[in-house]
Amino acid sequence: MYDEILLPTDGSAGITEAIDQACLLADLADARIHALFVVDEGIAGAGEWDMVVEREEGRGEAAVETVEAAASEHDVAVEKHLRRGRPYEEILAAADAYDADLIVMGTHGRTGIGRFLTAGSVAERVVRYSECPVLTARTYEDDGA
Repeated sequence: MYDEILLPTDGSAGITEAIDQACLLADLADARIHALFVVDEGIAGAGEWDMVVEREEGRGEAAVETVEAAASEHDVAVEKHLRRGRPYEEILAAADAYDADLIVMGTHGRTGIGRFLTAGSVAERVVRYSECPVLTARTYEDDGA
């Protein structure tokens, strides 16, 4: 059913549920996980780019290593990827490039003004434009709420 599962991660503590779901599905289907971190090109202002990208790439490496560690507990193969660009566009491009059968990603579940202030949801855009199925897992803040 699934051979290649794309798991975008932002490195936050709340992404654990999405990682768990991807690992369980990959274990059941004998699939490979593609752990993806996207360095958002829109986060740095002029003159700050190199410093911000370096910091974000470090965060990204740690994030995909967290996925790899969780997957190893399930004996699931992982490929780690870092990309630069607009997150939802890079997630969709990665799904195509890695022949993903499924995208598993976290969503903060914001509604109302919170969603408006974040200019829409990356997960919402991925769900809307993806050509393959997308499973979203609600992420929680560090306090477990």
